[in-house]
Amino acid sequence: MAHTVEQLAQSFRNALKAQPGPGGRKKICELLQAALQDEAFIASTFSDATSDRHLLYEDPELGFCILAHNHKGAKDSPPHDHGPSWAIYGQVRGETQMSDWDLVLPPGADKPGKVRHRKTYKLMPGMAHVYNEGDLLSPSRAGPTRLIRFEGANMEKIKRRIFVVI
Repeated sequence: MAHTVEQLAQSFRNALKAQPGPGGRKKICELLQAALQDEAFIASTFSDATSDRHLLYEDPELGFCILAHNHKGAKDSPPHDHGPSWAIYGQVRGETQMSDWDLVLPPGADKPGKVRHRKTYKLMPGMAHVYNEGDLLSPSRAGPTRLIRFEGANMEKIKRRIFVVI
């Protein structure tokens, strides 16, 4: 089945309306994994000029976003959550080492939160993973990678909390 961003957005909207919580996100993850197998969809979504964060779609009703990420080299992110939102990472090319973290101390008004490492695992091409509200993660990429990411809300409009590793 050929996929388009618009078709996926409609499928995701339907899944979230049918099940607004983790069940709908699990369905989105399954739909995304199917789309990650569609080479024509991947070729139409990415080019060498695609940026690190390219907004493909923002839903006017539910607020979720579909993004293409084209990391041209190594890139690490510190432990973070998605604030009051959630995210789904879908690996297109390359490999991402994902680390999950346990919250030890929540962030305060002027102090970062503290986290402790729980586990590390690989996201390989074709794999997708759901991160629900409050999940703490940090991706690490040793080389070029491409991924499609869904955000429950546009994270550029949400203040991010800071966490430090203990």
